[in-house]
Amino acid sequence: MILIAALLAGAVIPQTEQAAIYKAAGAARVGGKWVLCADQPRAEGLSVDHYGDLNGDGRPEAILSEGGTFCYGQSEAGFAFLSKQADGSWRKLASGPGIVEPLKTKGVAGYPDLSIGGPGFCFPVQRWNGRAYVNQRFEYEGKPCRPAR
Repeated sequence: MILIAALLAGAVIPQTEQAAIYKAAGAARVGGKWVLCADQPRAEGLSVDHYGDLNGDGRPEAILSEGGTFCYGQSEAGFAFLSKQADGSWRKLASGPGIVEPLKTKGVAGYPDLSIGGPGFCFPVQRWNGRAYVNQRFEYEGKPCRPAR
């Protein structure tokens, strides 16, 4: 949580921008809250865990998360990673179950590798290849690992 607070420090997201981010992520408004999983009973709603430039292009990226076992199973959380495009629109680059953490290592166009945390001690790391985030390796606490089969 300290990391999340540090990432958001000083970031003010206008309401219109927030709505554009949520819509690009595929979120829906349910009971006054934005949610990725509309089927989640008693949904808590989306939170913005990061809003700022992660790849050095001068435009912000956003990391959204929401909790719940109904849609996300044992990981108990889901995420969406989005990037603001040159035309001002938002594009979803990655999403799925897990807790995403941007790493210092980079893929194409300077996009950060994403560690996708969940249960266990060996997590997939996805890298941007210019078209999509794809699995590149597995790590735990910055060290290579092999997931249990």
